[in-house]
Amino acid sequence: MKFTLSWLKEHLETDASISALADAMTMAGLEVEKVLDSAAALEPFSVARIVSAERHPNADRLQVCQVETVDGIKEIVCGAPNARTGLVTIYAPIGAWVPGLGVTLVEKPVRGVISNGMLCSASELEQAGDNHGILDLPETWAVGTPAAEVFAAEPVIDFEVTPNRPDWLGVSGIARDLAATGIGRFIDRTPAPVKGAFPCPVSIRLEAPELCPVFAGRVIRGVKNGPSPRWLQDRLKAIGLRPINALVDVTNLITHDRARPLHVYDMAKLSGDVIVARHGQAAKESGEPEHLIALDGKTYAAAQGMCVIADAGGERPIGLGGVMGGESTGCDEATTDVFIESAWFDPLATAQTGRVLTINSDAQYRFARGVDPAFMVPGLELATGLILDMCGGEASEITVTGEAPAGPAAFDFDPEQVCRLSGLAIGREGVVDVLCRLGFEVEGHGVTVRVTPPSWRRDVEGPADLVEEVARIVGYDQLPTTPLPDVARAASGVLDTRQKRVRVARRALAAMGYAEALTWSFTRRDKAALFGGGDERLVLENPIASDLDCMRPAILPNLIEAAARNAARGHPDVALFEIGPIYQGDGPGDQRTVIAGLIAPHGPRHWSGASEDALMMLKADLLALLDELGAPVASMQLVQGQNPEWWHPGRSARLQLGPKTMIAHFGALHPRVLKVLDADGPMIGFEIVLESVPEPRAAKTTGKSRGPADLPALMRLTRDFAFVVDEAVAAGDLTRAVAGADKTLIQDVRVFDVYRGQGVGEGHKSVAIEVVIQPRETTLTDKDIEALSARVVAAAAKLGANLRS
Repeated sequence: MKFTLSWLKEHLETDASISALADAMTMAGLEVEKVLDSAAALEPFSVARIVSAERHPNADRLQVCQVETVDGIKEIVCGAPNARTGLVTIYAPIGAWVPGLGVTLVEKPVRGVISNGMLCSASELEQAGDNHGILDLPETWAVGTPAAEVFAAEPVIDFEVTPNRPDWLGVSGIARDLAATGIGRFIDRTPAPVKGAFPCPVSIRLEAPELCPVFAGRVIRGVKNGPSPRWLQDRLKAIGLRPINALVDVTNLITHDRARPLHVYDMAKLSGDVIVARHGQAAKESGEPEHLIALDGKTYAAAQGMCVIADAGGERPIGLGGVMGGESTGCDEATTDVFIESAWFDPLATAQTGRVLTINSDAQYRFARGVDPAFMVPGLELATGLILDMCGGEASEITVTGEAPAGPAAFDFDPEQVCRLSGLAIGREGVVDVLCRLGFEVEGHGVTVRVTPPSWRRDVEGPADLVEEVARIVGYDQLPTTPLPDVARAASGVLDTRQKRVRVARRALAAMGYAEALTWSFTRRDKAALFGGGDERLVLENPIASDLDCMRPAILPNLIEAAARNAARGHPDVALFEIGPIYQGDGPGDQRTVIAGLIAPHGPRHWSGASEDALMMLKADLLALLDELGAPVASMQLVQGQNPEWWHPGRSARLQLGPKTMIAHFGALHPRVLKVLDADGPMIGFEIVLESVPEPRAAKTTGKSRGPADLPALMRLTRDFAFVVDEAVAAGDLTRAVAGADKTLIQDVRVFDVYRGQGVGEGHKSVAIEVVIQPRETTLTDKDIEALSARVVAAAAKLGANLRS
């Protein structure tokens, strides 16, 4: 949003400088981007007149001009084709910085003739105009007149408007807030009503009141359209708008002056005497949305849910309500009769229309944020007065159809809340005074008052909003700087157990060689269905993208796709992990924190082919991670055949503490799932549900220091056993049972072979294990070893295992 200093002063009586106003805006919450002072850049330049122009003695395309300047007669070499005797133009002296060229003028010869300055074109001064030669000004300009006066140059303030303050999209709204800060007096320029000379010949019909609840308009006949006055053109040019004609320029002026977009239709180009506001509709023959050629020359498809302004009884679209008018009814130099539209359009529908059609017009920008409905008719009156002054004509009565939305609701407010919440001690009278200066109605004199926000402040909904209003007007720099009291640091630290475990897991996995991935908490619904999700509870109402329309039920699909993207870029062998939430439903207890890891073992090709090494390494990583997290690894049970369907049924398992407490799944991903996700297998992974991992028991402190390390002096020995067990018995259960045969002597139990085939009955397997025995006090005799072996065999027998003969 841009405006000039003189424009602001039409609504604000003040003697403050441009820098003081910019500072006041910043303190009032208006974020000033920059102040463009074009007058300062034009300070060295002034009006000059060419007294004579003769051909350069050494160049056919150059002329040597004698120029009357503010510094007297100067000889200047000029190459412009329009340089001639008597031409009034702009002169730049030696030493001036020419902004359009980016150079500083110095005295130097041009083909042997010294040029004592420069005659400037519009582009060299960064001004609008014809650039085929030097500036050709009217002869009424006196020599020595500053160029800033010629171009009506003055400071321009450019600032950002927050979405909740549509009233700042008009200069009058900015002036009102600045006046409330005390930097000036607000000038209330309420438009004078224009009495209609005849009934309005155009009627309005609202077929979509949810899109356009109220519509006002009037006809002005006998206008003489043409260029707008210079003051209006200069004002629009200063903020970057191109003047078009008087009728259009008036609507652009009111849009930026009062934040009230209007539109003007050429009556001669309207079909019929009824204007309709309706939904966009599809053609009966093709079913395609109707199309409109807008004022920007582009064709747009107006679908259902978009507000269309139509004539011919509602058949022909002539504009997109709140967004842009149509080319077919635009005003030009031949326009004599016009219909002025002043309506109120639903902000959400207008914003959606602009987003779908990629239109961001000045009107759409304002209607999408909420235009003041109370200024609909006054805005129409203001436009009528300006058009009659500039173009003449005769105005009809105003016709209004529909009902404007209700204004902001009143609510009770205790002025003491300002001091309680912000620390500003300005008293009840000071609070009420600030609110009244901002346009709020305040009634009552008790402990609480009744406050009604003005029609242009629909963002104010409760007492907290009023506290913020008072604080920003008084000044955020006036807020007390009382420091908050120190809070003693908890002896146990600021992180809870889950946060500590997340930190430990992140460091442990990184040390194991895994790379951390950060992916969306969303996925596509069909992908979620592969991992047990995708039901209606997880589907998003307003997704950020079409392929992210569902909350993720697992992290693995995102890691699989990340590994596939790496493989597509020449890095197929990856190890990834992510720690984050997954979602099983829409309740607060349906969210879980999961640690997920994935390995895509795609190393170089080798004659030995694929092996189980990667899966065994993954299992080792998983157990090491659980141990780091303080989980009771020794007590966990390894169960196969009960994993979800996205795991490979023969190459996956789960770790659990009893049948009801599942700690982790791990193994190979099912090839069917990898194919759907367009990933090349094999891939293996694991998932740990962090909430299911029991917290470690607190260590008992006895006050004694740790004893010496237990380093046995005797050499350990090993014994091998081969047991035939049922196919359903997990090798981990067998090793766990054997290890419990003698917890003092048995240090470790390892599986080194699994055999199925001849000599082993169908439905059974042979599991060969190595038992590591560590003597403690004395060397074991053969009798001792035989007794230990008997206990091992007895422990295995409890699982139905027999020694293989």
